[in-house]
Amino acid sequence: FIGLSLSKGVPNGGMAQFQEEMRQQLETSMHAELEKLLDTATGVDKEVSKKDFDGFKKLFHRFLQVEGPSVDWPKIHRPPEDSIQPYDKIAALPLPDSLADSLNKLVVVKLNGGLGTSMGCKGPKSLISVRNENTFLDLTVQQIEHLNKKYNTDVPLVLMNSFNTDEDTKKILQKYTHHRVKIHTFNQSRYPRINKESLLPVATDIGMTGENADVWYPPGHGDIYASFYNSGLLDQLITEGKEYIFVSNIDNLGATVDLNILHHLVSQPNGKRCEFIMEVTDKTRADVKGGTLIQYDNKLRLLEIAQVPKAHVDEFKSVTKFKIFNTNNLWISLGAIKRLQEQNAMDMEIIVNPKTLDGGQNVIQLETAVGAAIKSFDNALGINVPRSRFLPVKTVSDLLLVMSNLYSLEAGSLTMSQKREFPTTPHVKLGSSFTKVQEYQTRFESIPDMLELDHLTVSGDVTFGKQVSLKGTVIIIANHGDRIDIPAGTILENKIVSGNLRILDH
Repeated sequence: FIGLSLSKGVPNGGMAQFQEEMRQQLETSMHAELEKLLDTATGVDKEVSKKDFDGFKKLFHRFLQVEGPSVDWPKIHRPPEDSIQPYDKIAALPLPDSLADSLNKLVVVKLNGGLGTSMGCKGPKSLISVRNENTFLDLTVQQIEHLNKKYNTDVPLVLMNSFNTDEDTKKILQKYTHHRVKIHTFNQSRYPRINKESLLPVATDIGMTGENADVWYPPGHGDIYASFYNSGLLDQLITEGKEYIFVSNIDNLGATVDLNILHHLVSQPNGKRCEFIMEVTDKTRADVKGGTLIQYDNKLRLLEIAQVPKAHVDEFKSVTKFKIFNTNNLWISLGAIKRLQEQNAMDMEIIVNPKTLDGGQNVIQLETAVGAAIKSFDNALGINVPRSRFLPVKTVSDLLLVMSNLYSLEAGSLTMSQKREFPTTPHVKLGSSFTKVQEYQTRFESIPDMLELDHLTVSGDVTFGKQVSLKGTVIIIANHGDRIDIPAGTILENKIVSGNLRILDH
């Protein structure tokens, strides 16, 4: 952003100095604007915003220093063999008789900052029903409660909320009061979106209503380290004897506590203690945009598509060169987070995310990703886990899969049904008539039997009656103005259905 159009008429020798002066000027202007915003806050709001702004200033300072892509492509190497372990090797080690000691050192952290807008829902995404009227949050609580009862342990759940989800989540937490899970929350930072041209905040005061409704943003899940530390919860959990957190997205239904990975972590000798484990899994064509692990400057590092120079994007997407991607299931040492925060040594690349506000104004928001900090931790390790540990629900098509008989539900955990002959998940593509959860629910009288399904594409105005069975490859296309009602009890196997099919009551 800086120095691209500023070079005209500046002598070569003075270019670096000129750019540095411009940076300082931008930084001074930014600090002055943030102070003006703080002056509009009072009490606790002011304290919280001041902490948030301190973090934002550091991020903005780093943003101004960055020139060009953050990776030098020729320096990228495949990770050494031993830096990404196959899960089978870790699972082959015998577990101790008592797992309670290991579990009592663990905290489960769920990233709960997102809204359900992409699925047409208001409020936190974690409160969408995904299976038998259970929400993402219900399933998470059931999983941890099951562990605590089975092993007589005290594994707490921590939710990282954002200003978008905090209030609604806290209201719902009361229903878990009598469950055997301690639940804590802390809030992600609230950072100001900045004008793409002036690089100054768009906000006019600290408020979040009216004109200011869309001028703030939560700065990506990389903010977990600073927010967790600033909340005081990190220190509290260390005092309680907790050593590791297992972090994952709340919408990844495959991210359950894995006792083999936990045992691997806590059984390491002290000098070789692994401070960070990233669960990766084999890439398929559907995952070509997912971040991957590389060796860079003798460190294991996460490479995201946003960091890749344009000329190398196709190479990055290749399934042959970069065979794995990050599931965002991470196991991290609490003591190491504390050390790195206090040394100001947490190093994460900045993701510049351009947005257009409702009024048409172009803004950017500066974000970081939690996995990008892997290079700051000692003895970091990747574990190549089965695909079953990556079951995200990002769209209504994903929701159809997890609601179906492809999966069975036990103690909050979904597992692929043993009745399915192939372990792979079918490819499901529901058209624009299904994008919102409410519309989707009205189009299925009951969820079809999908045990033998490989591929489903549905487009246009289509409804499904009760007890429909889908097998092999099924494509249903209702052209514009047409409607297709699949009758109750229909079995579709390797079929294309198109045109118009109406079933009317008489």
